[in-house]
Amino acid sequence: MAGARVWTQAVRRFSTSLVRGSHYAEGPGKNLPFSVENKWRLLAMMSVFFGSGFAAPFLLVWHQFRKK
Repeated sequence: MAGARVWTQAVRRFSTSLVRGSHYAEGPGKNLPFSVENKWRLLAMMSVFFGSGFAAPFLLVWHQFRKK
């Protein structure tokens, strides 16, 4: 029973440190590694990010076909 209590307290301390470490009090979107303030810049960055991942296989196949 004492082991369960120690485990519960450890989990509670860990989860509270996660909330404190994530700067939850600053508001939503403040702990992201990119800015969400300008929606057009966000759209451009997301298009480049996802577009490059989508285009990569096609570019690799095109490169292999052009090789001699």
